[in-house]
Amino acid sequence: MELCKVVPWGRCLAEYKLMFNLKENDLNKKIISFGDGPASFNKEMTDRGKNVTSLDVIYRFSKDDIKNRINKVKDIIVSEVKLNKNDYLWSKIRDVEELESIRIDAMNNFLMDFEKGKQEERYVYHEFPNKTIYKDKEFDIGLSSHFLLLYSQLGLDFHIKTITEMLRICKEVRIFPILDLRNEKTEVFYETINYFKNKYLISIEKTDYEFQKGAYEMLVIKERKSWYLIK
Repeated sequence: MELCKVVPWGRCLAEYKLMFNLKENDLNKKIISFGDGPASFNKEMTDRGKNVTSLDVIYRFSKDDIKNRINKVKDIIVSEVKLNKNDYLWSKIRDVEELESIRIDAMNNFLMDFEKGKQEERYVYHEFPNKTIYKDKEFDIGLSSHFLLLYSQLGLDFHIKTITEMLRICKEVRIFPILDLRNEKTEVFYETINYFKNKYLISIEKTDYEFQKGAYEMLVIKERKSWYLIK
């Protein structure tokens, strides 16, 4: 994986809470977040005494490498958003300038925490769909923000293998959003549901977060539990 192919764009705790319907009891659970990139979610949760592990391919690089990459692409991303303003809902975030400020603040918070977090094994380099180092059901909740289902070009096999590994180490997986970059539910989305629906409980839940127009739902996958009648 080459850093020059990565487009880092960080989100904050307030957004994670909305995207994943995270209530206070959820925040107190053991959480692992997949494809976090330069989000400040981990730092903000750690500052509050919570338990979060973040996985991403960019964590193999140094703080300076990631910072330089952010500086190289941020103006390009902002320009793209300006060109496609009608694809976004400007309600909670008023304009492009506020969006840039929120993202830069989140990424700066991440950078301040990155080296310490790596030492504490809160930021862990991992490339999916490879198997992780964690035990079965080690985490209560697994989160995927703007990673799975958003990039349908990764292919069905990648999504199936990655979600399978997430479900191995998590009791519950939440994925947001469930639309691709064209604001559509793709074949990957439907085929992913078909693959897991017989073994797992699957639901699509509305959230209070909508920035990409129409992208206000998350996919929740939980393991089915067998109940036995004891006489």
